Amino acid sequence: MDSDGTQEARGTHANPVPRPAGPPEVPAAPPRPARAPGMPPPPDGSAFLTWLRTPRPDAAPGVWRLGHTPRPQEEPELIPARQLLSGAVIAFLVGWLVWSLLWNGYLGGWWVLPLELFTPDSWLHNNDRVGNAVLWYGYYTLIALGIMLVVGRLGRWSEVWRRWGPPAWRRTVPAPERPPTPEHDPAEWPELRAAGAADAAARLAGEARAGLMRDVDHARIVRAWQGVRSGRHSLAAFTGSVLKEGSAACLHPSGERDLPARLARHDLVTGQVRLGTTADDARNPYAYRGAGLGLGPDLLGTSLLAVGPAGSGKTGTVVRPLAESLCLHALAGRAAVVVVGAAGAGLGPADAYDVVVRIGNQESVYDLDLYGGTTDPDEAAAVLAEALVGDLAEPHQGGDTRRSTSVLAQLLGPFKAVHGRFPSVPELRQLLDGAPGALTALRQALEGSGQESLLRELDARERQMGHPGDVGGVLADRVALLDRPAFAGFFDTSGQSRPFSLKALDHPVRVRIDLPERGHADASRMLARLVLAQFTASVAVREDRSLFACLVLDDATGVVTPEAVRGIQRLRSGNAGVVLTLRTLDDVPRPLRGPLLGATGCRMALSGLTPWDGQDFAEVWGKEWIEARDVTDRQIIAETPAGKALHMVRRVITGKAPTARAVTVRQVERERWSASELAHAVPPGHAVLSLTTVKGEHAPPLLVDLRG
Repeated sequence: MDSDGTQEARGTHANPVPRPAGPPEVPAAPPRPARAPGMPPPPDGSAFLTWLRTPRPDAAPGVWRLGHTPRPQEEPELIPARQLLSGAVIAFLVGWLVWSLLWNGYLGGWWVLPLELFTPDSWLHNNDRVGNAVLWYGYYTLIALGIMLVVGRLGRWSEVWRRWGPPAWRRTVPAPERPPTPEHDPAEWPELRAAGAADAAARLAGEARAGLMRDVDHARIVRAWQGVRSGRHSLAAFTGSVLKEGSAACLHPSGERDLPARLARHDLVTGQVRLGTTADDARNPYAYRGAGLGLGPDLLGTSLLAVGPAGSGKTGTVVRPLAESLCLHALAGRAAVVVVGAAGAGLGPADAYDVVVRIGNQESVYDLDLYGGTTDPDEAAAVLAEALVGDLAEPHQGGDTRRSTSVLAQLLGPFKAVHGRFPSVPELRQLLDGAPGALTALRQALEGSGQESLLRELDARERQMGHPGDVGGVLADRVALLDRPAFAGFFDTSGQSRPFSLKALDHPVRVRIDLPERGHADASRMLARLVLAQFTASVAVREDRSLFACLVLDDATGVVTPEAVRGIQRLRSGNAGVVLTLRTLDDVPRPLRGPLLGATGCRMALSGLTPWDGQDFAEVWGKEWIEARDVTDRQIIAETPAGKALHMVRRVITGKAPTARAVTVRQVERERWSASELAHAVPPGHAVLSLTTVKGEHAPPLLVDLRG
């Protein structure tokens, strides 16, 4: 049985797996269990079972849930240990002094009046020594207990007991964990047993105990079971696959069950990847301090923008872990990922991807489809125009893009009708340049086919070529960037190459696209815009939106256009998102910076940011009400000779004049993070990150240690 959404797109893998895909040999011990990436688990599978049974309580957005211990929302008032102990000792001494004074009669006999008033005379004045001793010593005990209660409350003895007494000892000694009951043990697959698939559940539980199951296997089978519950697959097919293949059932089309190597810590039960630790800083909410930071599809579905200078850790601490996590999700049949970056940027080994497109490298197995796999000339023209001249369009207007779309449609439509394909890069350049031979040949072919409407399109194109405002020349110059010897074997439309199309995002495919930045910076930016435009157009028409689609774009310089911002805003409804990194917001046109920050739900400012970039983040994060304390020291003026003498003695001893301190507390509205703090108060290796989930939950800007 094929798992939900694990059918690969045709021609998107270097070694296509025949149908049905057979499982690889199951090793006796998996090379990378979920709990300790890179280290084999014990043969009995205890590491995997411990990881699977670890509590994952509900938490605020961005909190690493694996083994998380929730904290209160507000920070409790913590008295310093020295002050607490000294107060407890002083209170005890005061209580002892009061008791001594009472016992020895130095305070008079008034404290025995309650006993004399409420006790009958026959009890007080009798010859029963035992009864008198019980009566009086019982009364003494009540008085002593009363003194102890008063001084214990004043000295906070209860806090001392909680902090250093037996309750603290019990917290330091971990209690032995009881194994969960079969009805609540995820390793026993209770959902399958309840649905009548007890045999399949027993097979999976046995392989988990034997150490033959990994975290990717568990996530993949859970995903396939969701397909059964939704009606996309039958229970009989699922059960048969599990009984036959075991933990290798519902395999990814690549036949892989894990990545070649892992650098980050992942939890595929919650879908999170750990990026660091929230700093124990007063500017962070108390509930977040010291907690791990975990990101998953629930946050990436609102898109992420990370801004930081070169060397701040964007690629190594943000992009690489996220790409690795999405590749694991793809192996589990949950996601489709496209990672775009410069060649050699360190975005993961080639073995971690199904498709690797190395543009400009003649040894590349795959090519990139210039037209996004579409057969509609108008759609192809719109996407291509965005890539070619999207950065030239005026923000919020897009006039150049609309005119360029019309020009391209006037040429792509007739060419497609004649040749049954779209033009290659050299052919498109000739048509845009208005080469007489190319246009004449296209006209003659159209006249023979009897398509008068397309002839009118070609006539209109020839008339516009003579106008001063024609954008055909600009388009031809942009296409010329791709008509270079380095790209001679790429963007082929004749069927001789293996082009990858983003239409394959209906399947859990893992794609890496290497851009040739050296000597071709303008072409790389244009190709990045092309991939982003194709991505936003493709995810909007997907049939299966239960599969999360994500585009990870390392260095989005020159990629943000008005149409790109509008496309990012529409991704959340299509269960898709993008991850963009920038060295500075100056790489984005000024009118687009606000809309870009508003379109992305997760925003990250890394250390080393400029104050100008910090100002944009400070504005989008807004302000909050805080309690401000103003302390004023006022010098005390003595009016009597004795007071003046006392003040003189204090000045000689302390070296300061006697003062009186006045504290004023008021509510003020201040920026959550100011531009100056973002530029100068973020330590190296740290970042300030705000989060928004697809459900609309928010997390305020958090200071995060990306090295933790």
